Amino acid sequence: MAARIYQRVKNAMQSGRARTDQWVLEFEPGEAKRPDPLTGWAGSGDTREQLKLSFPSLDAATAYAEREGLSYHVVPAPERSLKLQAYADNFR
Repeated sequence: MAARIYQRVKNAMQSGRARTDQWVLEFEPGEAKRPDPLTGWAGSGDTREQLKLSFPSLDAATAYAEREGLSYHVVPAPERSLKLQAYADNFR
């Protein structure tokens, strides 16, 4: 079973940076999704796809994956870039 480890990013809809220091282990899909004949919703029988495990550090997440025998890859966190702009720049 393959897993992906990544760091949470800041929510674009809010100004705070809560839980951005946490790391998440998420399982890769084990089988393809297929549409339900009655509702048309896509789904599969793979229940591991619903799990998201949170860890306080990258070391804790990789230690868990190695202890459970999971193959994993780490997705690096994107660099934060600040757009410094004054309100007066709107009128130039």
